[in-house]
Amino acid sequence: MPKYYFHVLTSEGRVIDPEGTELNGMDAAYVSAIEDARALMSEAILEGKDISSRRIEICDEIGRPLQVVPFRSALTILD
Repeated sequence: MPKYYFHVLTSEGRVIDPEGTELNGMDAAYVSAIEDARALMSEAILEGKDISSRRIEICDEIGRPLQVVPFRSALTILD
Protein backbone atom coordinates (compact mmCIF):
# COMPACT_ATOMS: atom_id res chain seq x y z
CA MET A 1 0.00 0.00 0.00
CA PRO A 2 1.45 3.42 -0.91
CA LYS A 3 2.33 5.98 1.74
CA TYR A 4 1.10 9.57 1.42
CA TYR A 5 2.27 12.68 3.24
CA PHE A 6 -0.09 15.54 4.07
CA HIS A 7 1.78 18.85 4.40
CA VAL A 8 -0.20 21.91 5.47
CA LEU A 9 0.52 25.01 3.41
CA THR A 10 0.07 28.33 5.20
CA SER A 11 0.89 31.93 4.34
CA GLU A 12 4.01 31.52 6.48
CA GLY A 13 5.29 28.30 4.94
CA ARG A 14 4.78 24.58 5.11
CA VAL A 15 4.02 22.33 8.09
CA ILE A 16 5.61 18.98 7.28
CA ASP A 17 3.93 15.64 7.93
CA PRO A 18 6.94 13.57 9.05
CA GLU A 19 5.13 10.24 9.38
CA GLY A 20 2.79 9.87 6.42
CA THR A 21 -0.10 7.45 6.16
CA GLU A 22 -0.48 4.23 4.19
CA LEU A 23 -3.63 4.41 2.10
CA ASN A 24 -5.21 2.50 -0.75
CA GLY A 25 -4.69 5.06 -3.54
CA MET A 26 -5.26 8.73 -4.33
CA ASP A 27 -9.02 8.63 -3.77
CA ALA A 28 -8.42 7.54 -0.17
CA ALA A 29 -5.67 10.17 0.18
CA TYR A 30 -8.07 12.91 -1.00
CA VAL A 31 -10.73 11.79 1.50
CA SER A 32 -8.11 11.78 4.26
CA ALA A 33 -7.00 15.32 3.31
CA ILE A 34 -10.61 16.55 3.48
CA GLU A 35 -11.06 14.93 6.91
CA ASP A 36 -7.79 16.46 8.14
CA ALA A 37 -8.80 19.92 6.87
CA ARG A 38 -12.16 19.68 8.65
CA ALA A 39 -10.53 18.57 11.91
CA LEU A 40 -7.93 21.36 11.80
CA MET A 41 -10.55 24.00 10.96
CA SER A 42 -12.81 22.75 13.77
CA GLU A 43 -10.03 23.13 16.32
CA ALA A 44 -9.17 26.60 15.01
CA ILE A 45 -12.81 27.76 15.08
CA LEU A 46 -13.05 26.79 18.75
CA GLU A 47 -10.13 29.19 19.33
CA GLY A 48 -11.84 31.92 17.26
CA LYS A 49 -9.48 31.52 14.29
CA ASP A 50 -10.27 31.13 10.59
CA ILE A 51 -7.69 29.00 8.78
CA SER A 52 -9.86 28.18 5.77
CA SER A 53 -7.32 29.80 3.40
CA ARG A 54 -4.81 27.03 4.10
CA ARG A 55 -4.23 24.02 1.86
CA ILE A 56 -3.05 20.44 2.20
CA GLU A 57 -0.39 19.23 -0.21
CA ILE A 58 -0.56 15.49 -0.75
CA CYS A 59 2.88 14.05 -1.58
CA ASP A 60 4.08 10.57 -2.41
CA GLU A 61 6.83 8.62 -0.65
CA ILE A 62 9.62 10.41 -2.52
CA GLY A 63 8.19 13.86 -1.75
CA ARG A 64 6.63 14.52 -5.14
CA PRO A 65 3.49 16.71 -4.87
CA LEU A 66 0.45 14.86 -6.22
CA GLN A 67 -2.45 17.18 -5.38
CA VAL A 68 -3.20 20.33 -3.41
CA VAL A 69 -6.48 20.37 -1.50
CA PRO A 70 -7.76 23.78 -0.34
CA PHE A 71 -9.30 23.70 3.13
CA ARG A 72 -12.31 25.53 1.66
CA SER A 73 -13.08 22.52 -0.55
CA ALA A 74 -13.88 20.63 2.68
CA LEU A 75 -16.80 22.99 3.35
CA THR A 76 -20.31 23.27 2.02
CA ILE A 77 -21.43 26.89 2.13
CA LEU A 78 -24.99 27.27 3.40
CA ASP A 79 -27.05 30.43 3.47
